[in-house]
Amino acid sequence: MRLKELSVELRERIVSKHRSGEGYQKNSATLKVPKDTVASIILKWKKFGTTKTLPRAGCPATLSNRERRALVRVREVTKIPSSRVDLWR
Repeated sequence: MRLKELSVELRERIVSKHRSGEGYQKNSATLKVPKDTVASIILKWKKFGTTKTLPRAGCPATLSNRERRALVRVREVTKIPSSRVDLWR
């Protein structure tokens, strides 16, 4: 599961440090952000010219993680009748 998005200010700082010639590794260490995240933010900036969150395709998820796990459990129970007793304890 993904964590929260970085703030726009932090993303702007990453880009400004990159434009001043600072490398990904140093940028990552000073701002305490993973190197892959720094790289993806810079790539997005180069491609789209912005660091703001762009619209995403698709519908938001209707099930929470807890509901998804419960659904998987129910499916397992219906597949194997002998496991009904074991799963609900």
